[in-house]
Amino acid sequence: MLGVVLAGGLASRLGGVDKASVGFGAGTLLDAVLARFAPQVEALVVNANGDASRFARYALPVVPDDIGGHPGPLAGILSAMDHGAKNGFSHVASVPVDTPFLPGNLVARLKDTAARGGAPIIFAASSAEDGRLLRQPVFGLWPVSLREDLRSSLSTGLSKIVLWADRHGSESVPFPSTDIDPFFNVNSAADLDEAQKLNDSAMY
Repeated sequence: MLGVVLAGGLASRLGGVDKASVGFGAGTLLDAVLARFAPQVEALVVNANGDASRFARYALPVVPDDIGGHPGPLAGILSAMDHGAKNGFSHVASVPVDTPFLPGNLVARLKDTAARGGAPIIFAASSAEDGRLLRQPVFGLWPVSLREDLRSSLSTGLSKIVLWADRHGSESVPFPSTDIDPFFNVNSAADLDEAQKLNDSAMY
C-alpha cells in the first residue's frame, strides 16, 4: 500500500499559499497529516507541483502532476499510481494535505472493504445530519492497474473524481461522527482558525 498526500492544489481560497507549509499546531498541516497517515501505509509520496526542495526535510519522494493545467486531485492520484507501479505497489491510498484530523484507521477500513471483493475503488464517507452518507472521494483506495484508463480519461478533460470512479464501480465506507469531524478540511483563513481551536481543545 502506497500512501499519497495530495498537496498539488492551488489553494485559491487561502490566497494561493502552499497549504503543506501552513502553520498548524506545533508544525504544519503536512506535519499533522503525516503524523496520522504515515503509520497506516508501507510507503509515502507527496503529490506537489513547483520546487520539490521545499519538502527536503521529509525525505519523501515528491511526484508532480504529469498533466498540465491543474486538473485536480485525479492528476495527483495518477502520478502516485505511476510511482506505485514502478515500485511494486498494487494500490494507492490518498488523503488531502488540508485535513489534519483524518481517521487513524482510514486505510485499514478501506482495505478491509476492498478485500471483500466488491467495487475496485473504495471511498471514505461521513454522515449527514439527515442520515445520508456523504462520499469523501479524495480519501480513497485506488488500484494501480487502473492508471492507464485514468490517464486516458484525464486527457479527454474529465476531472471529477466520482464520475471516473463510478465508471469502474465504487463503494463507500462510513466513518462515525466524533467531537471533531475527521474530514474537516482547511480551505480558508476562517477554516484554519477553527482547526487551530479544535486542535487546541483536543490537546487539553
